[in-house]
Amino acid sequence: MTSVALAVTDGMLHYELSVAYEVFGSAPGAVTVPWYELAVCAPHPVRLGHFRLSPDHGLDHLRHADTVIVPGWADVDVPPPRSLLTALRAAHDAGARIVSLCTGAFVLAAAGLLDGRRATTHWAHTDVLAARHPAIEVDPDVLYLGHGTVFTSAGKSAALDLCLHLVRLDHGSAIANTVARRLVVPPHRAGGQAQFVTAPVPDQNDHPLTALFPWIIERLDQPLSVEDLARQARMSSRHLSRHFRAATGTTPLQWLLAQRIRHAQELLERTDDDIDTVARSTGMGTATTLRRHFNRALGVPPDAYRRTFRSRADEAPPGAAGPASVGPTVPERQGHRR
Repeated sequence: MTSVALAVTDGMLHYELSVAYEVFGSAPGAVTVPWYELAVCAPHPVRLGHFRLSPDHGLDHLRHADTVIVPGWADVDVPPPRSLLTALRAAHDAGARIVSLCTGAFVLAAAGLLDGRRATTHWAHTDVLAARHPAIEVDPDVLYLGHGTVFTSAGKSAALDLCLHLVRLDHGSAIANTVARRLVVPPHRAGGQAQFVTAPVPDQNDHPLTALFPWIIERLDQPLSVEDLARQARMSSRHLSRHFRAATGTTPLQWLLAQRIRHAQELLERTDDDIDTVARSTGMGTATTLRRHFNRALGVPPDAYRRTFRSRADEAPPGAAGPASVGPTVPERQGHRR
């Protein structure tokens, strides 16, 4: 997936477009693998809020891209232009990966690309999307979804989560985390997390879980129970679960499992440790347990995941670090209800 095209017309939201441009426009300095070729495609110079944007290509260029991204659609009651819908269908028929950010899902729906698929959008508009397009299985409770080669995200920050997820599918977890560090955002929020939580992952010094998160990350190789976490946080298990749900949209053990899997991805990409060693290093205990959880979360066994990203590393040019040029994506199942 080496080329990315941003499909833009009047009436789109500039925030989601800026997110995609920031992620795919240039590689962080620490990343030396071949990066994406990014193009802005529009039928003419377009106005996005107070900004005016001159495109690199017309909409007909979309069919030549590996990935096509549709930013948020400002007014979901206004039909998208027919030229955009035609260009998106042509890109999909040509084999492109089609991605919508936030209310961009309404554009994909109007093009018929979401019929028979699971999809999501900003939680404030999921009922409208479901009522208007009954052939779509709308899930209002997730951050992002991937169904085949079509991806949709919820609003604003979830758009960034999906963009980082695509980098992770293409280049591996280590490089996606490098991009996240440059953007100063958490490295991974799984698509199945709830859209609406009462607070973001806490970074305030006075939040009751502020010190707990790094404490857990440093001990992923150890068996940890909810009682262990509650004892460290100096609160009851019930209060811990309540704070965790409010801060992350998931339970302590589900969050812990996600961090173990994320760490396993990094070890599989960056070390020669055998599966038993990776299982012990991530607190999974045995290779059987690691394979079960890894396959359930990512859709592939750890051995296949390693072969995919190691084969890309073997193809890297001299001096390149980490997984190399983008080949077939590793399938990842996202959007499971928590």
